[in-house]
Amino acid sequence: MKQSAERRAGSFERHGLTDEQLVAIFRTMLMQRTLENRGFQLNRQGKIPFASASEGHEAVQAGAAMAFARGKDILVPYYRDLGLALGIGVTPYEVLLSLFARAADHSAGRQFPHHYASRNLGLHTISSVIAAQLPHAVGAAYAMTYRGERGRAVLTTFGDGATSEGEWHESLNFAAVHKLPVVFLCENNEWAISTPLAKQMGQPDVHKRAAGYGMPGSVVDGMDPVACYAAVREAFERARSGGGPTLVEAKCYRFLAHTTDDDDRTYRSREEVERRRKEDPLPCFERLLVERTIVSAEAMAALKRSVLEEVNDATDRAEAMAYPLADDLYERVYAEAWRPWL
Repeated sequence: MKQSAERRAGSFERHGLTDEQLVAIFRTMLMQRTLENRGFQLNRQGKIPFASASEGHEAVQAGAAMAFARGKDILVPYYRDLGLALGIGVTPYEVLLSLFARAADHSAGRQFPHHYASRNLGLHTISSVIAAQLPHAVGAAYAMTYRGERGRAVLTTFGDGATSEGEWHESLNFAAVHKLPVVFLCENNEWAISTPLAKQMGQPDVHKRAAGYGMPGSVVDGMDPVACYAAVREAFERARSGGGPTLVEAKCYRFLAHTTDDDDRTYRSREEVERRRKEDPLPCFERLLVERTIVSAEAMAALKRSVLEEVNDATDRAEAMAYPLADDLYERVYAEAWRPWL
């Protein structure tokens, strides 16, 4: 998607965000980029087996996270949502414990890398199965409705590839029928691993499908974090007040390979990626903050140093932690019984 009219014209609509909130959004974006780069570095050094890529998704996720109400809302994300997890309160140290598969990790080092979870933060565990998280999100929203709760909602995210799965269609239909408090956020980066958008669907605008289910649909520039915040906030407000679900499509782009196990040079040209780099949300938002004197150049440099220092410290601390023991392999797997089925 091309840049929003506001950004092209040079105007800037805050949508009620304070200077502190705007800086917090940028810090989340920068932390996501820095941590992701660290994951790729550690993989290439042979220290971790795997890392996923979300470079290009920073604006969508940091903006959406700012609209999330901590302590009330529930996040049911997909595996590319590092920035969303950071934005609602997951720490870099916790992310690196997951990558290093250490015993101090939330799942005791048993989950796949980047599959963190936190009951305290309202963060459901992540699944690698495409679209499998959507029925879980709808189930959580149904529980809120069943209990007569208002003032909270579920945010669930997915890529464009997930919209071809049966779980996606079933979940949207169920949510619409029961008017559930859930926000469906599609992070459309134009690639379902190696399959381009043109070979996935005849209608490339995912938000237009909302009408077929009887719910509102909207589209937003996924490279603009403030626009993403506004779109998700509006959908959240509708859901929390009993207005039912919304489908929000954020059009972004995945700059890196699908994961560290993927070589995207086999299915797209370097020229295409470099051309799309002009839309990179990090330098674009940084320039806006500095030009609007929301952050001084000196403060921006200090912020960058602090993020790198935090990631370096978290890396050293997590790497120094112990691996889980084989003796407790079946602990912290089931809520009650621990013995495997025989």
